[in-house]
Amino acid sequence: MIVVVNRYLLPRGTYGMTLWPFILVRDSRLRKDPVLINHERIHLRQQLQLLIIPFYLWYGIEFGLRWLKYGNRKKAYSNLSMEREAYANETDLDYLQTFRLWSFIRYL
Repeated sequence: MIVVVNRYLLPRGTYGMTLWPFILVRDSRLRKDPVLINHERIHLRQQLQLLIIPFYLWYGIEFGLRWLKYGNRKKAYSNLSMEREAYANETDLDYLQTFRLWSFIRYL
């Protein structure tokens, strides 16, 4: 896990983002935020299990479909299966110890 601090690489209002193999954070203080880092580490594991490029394809297609469904980008983002899994488990700092293959499917 490589954490990069750079506020210019992130969209406005975004505190963290995972782009394999990097976790990007807006502020150096966020490097020590265990919940944010765990959320992004869950995305790293999702990306790895889907062999990285298919992760981005799935994420993009699902985002597009949800945007069409809800007509709202924020609502589409918050209903993505991969985001729902990460948000649901971000406070469980041991979640990655029990992480199962394709577990995000439960959040579709």
